[in-house]
Amino acid sequence: MKKLIYHGSDKIIKKPLFGFGKGHNDYGLGFYCTEELNMAKEWGVSKDADGYANIYKIETDGLTVFNLNSNQYTILNWLAVLLENRIFDIGSALAHEAKEYILKNFAVPYKEYDIITGYRADDSYFSFAQDFINGTISVRQLGNAMKLGELGTQFVLKSKKAFDAIRFEGCETAKASEWFAKKELRDKTARRQYLDVERNKRQRGDLYMVQIMDEEIKGDDPRLR
Repeated sequence: MKKLIYHGSDKIIKKPLFGFGKGHNDYGLGFYCTEELNMAKEWGVSKDADGYANIYKIETDGLTVFNLNSNQYTILNWLAVLLENRIFDIGSALAHEAKEYILKNFAVPYKEYDIITGYRADDSYFSFAQDFINGTISVRQLGNAMKLGELGTQFVLKSKKAFDAIRFEGCETAKASEWFAKKELRDKTARRQYLDVERNKRQRGDLYMVQIMDEEIKGDDPRLR
């Protein structure tokens, strides 16, 4: 299947290079894209600098795709991948224990795949994840929070085979004067909805990190769905 994907950047990238980039991105080393053109434009700009939405065509037949947002996985599987790659502020004994527990019990074999799709941990989503491992919000609240603001899903090329399957189709300019304001609004909307509605909306039966560890809850527990 052929599809178009987009990469937001401050430069035009005609040939992404396998093995280069930042290892502490959400899903580790890879080429981070989106299937939404407008989202790439937002990701490509900064406050004072224009950017580009680089456009690629990819043939996905023959490539393995790991979809973290599928019903097969829970939000804690996504969090395990994030904890493995991103640098978290582990300031409490609870958060340290929570990190170890999630990595031990909810890790997934994402490194074996050519492509990974899943939530993008913008500043807001990343802060929601930190609140969860610090015991502030429940699993249900975390799952709901990940949909606030529609911050986007990313499409990440991980393997050499995936890099070889894409072709540069051109690019579109993204003006900072237009797209940075939209990016800021999207993030602020997610934070406002979280603080106003979700963060304090505790419900009977909510599962918090302490209970997950105390009851040794694993990924097959229906309460995580």
